[in-house]
Amino acid sequence: MAANISKITTGVMLAAGTLACVWVGAALTSALSAVGWSVSTLAGQYMTAIGMVKPLHTMVDYYTHIKGIEYLLCVAFFVAFPVFFKYVNKNPARKAEKPVKK
Repeated sequence: MAANISKITTGVMLAAGTLACVWVGAALTSALSAVGWSVSTLAGQYMTAIGMVKPLHTMVDYYTHIKGIEYLLCVAFFVAFPVFFKYVNKNPARKAEKPVKK
């Protein structure tokens, strides 16, 4: 009985996954067709639509955006550099010294 339920569940999940893949493929093909088969244009429109990329209209907007990215890079460096420095300069594990044979 449990084996039949497992097979049915597996079949339903496989069918749902197949339908989702077909739907995603159709949506992607339709979207690419609408923008003249340009993947970069489609990606740009998608990122603008979800708010990941904002259009920058003035030089001040652009400079503010670049300055924010620069600050994030500085913070990442200030965190990563001490960790890297400790990793590079750690003391090797002391091995037991072997007695010198005479």
